[in-house]
Amino acid sequence: MTDEEAGRVRDFVGYGRNPPDPKWLGGAHVAVNFVINYEEGGERAVPDGDPASETALTEGSTATFAGRDLGAESMFEYGSRAGFWRLHRIFTRRKLPCTVFAIARALERNPEACAAMREAGWDVAGHGYKWEMHATMAPDYEKKQIELATESITRTIGTRPAGWYSRYAPSMQTRNLLLDAGYEYDSDTYDDELPYWLKVGSRKQLIVPYSITHNDVRFQRQGMTSGDEYLAYIKNAVQCVLEEDPPRMLSFGLHNRIIGHPGRALGLARVLDWLAAQPRVWITRRVDIARHWRKVHPAPLSS
Repeated sequence: MTDEEAGRVRDFVGYGRNPPDPKWLGGAHVAVNFVINYEEGGERAVPDGDPASETALTEGSTATFAGRDLGAESMFEYGSRAGFWRLHRIFTRRKLPCTVFAIARALERNPEACAAMREAGWDVAGHGYKWEMHATMAPDYEKKQIELATESITRTIGTRPAGWYSRYAPSMQTRNLLLDAGYEYDSDTYDDELPYWLKVGSRKQLIVPYSITHNDVRFQRQGMTSGDEYLAYIKNAVQCVLEEDPPRMLSFGLHNRIIGHPGRALGLARVLDWLAAQPRVWITRRVDIARHWRKVHPAPLSS
């Protein structure tokens, strides 16, 4: 598969100095999307037949050893047992929307959380059937995993996922497989602050870029230690964009097992209260951003 066929031709220019006006709803200057990555229950685990436990994005050592890491297992379980419900309360009490990047097997193991997502009106995007790297998957295996995830999320949530985000990075064939499966958009890039259309062979896919920079993984990877630091960091990002032209989009990634802890979650709550008071901020779901872009900036007829 060529880079053109895969939609993987590198682009260092993008929109350049004249990005399009996104014409966000209500005349907003920045569209803000919070994403809860629901992964707990979909990670590698010895009881599920894996040779070792998943330790990524946990509070302990990231060193993997053969056999079960019971500490890591319990940290993942905290995310679904306690962290998720704290985040759910924070958003629902403020009547604010968010998006879920969902590992399908994780949802299968927590029907009550699925019901809570449905009741809150959150949009649930595909994040894999299991929490594993798509970047190194063989084409046939990846196709099957996307099919399994799509079918499973449709069953547990009651609506078909419109969007997709692979763990960290996609493979060369991911984008074509998503188009084949009927996905409206994917978020498998970190390269812009506005959605854009990408040519994938003879087809076009809508890209809604994601961010690991504005993400709660900073509590573990870059030494952020408190909710106050998170509040200041997110406020700085939004204030920067509010002072610029043209309008932009910001994505803020969350994890149940990371920011779901009390000392961090309070910072998120304060962020939401501050954002809700900003007249030029549109807090919305990712699917709403994608569908707005399709309406206002439809796919170009030519390449």
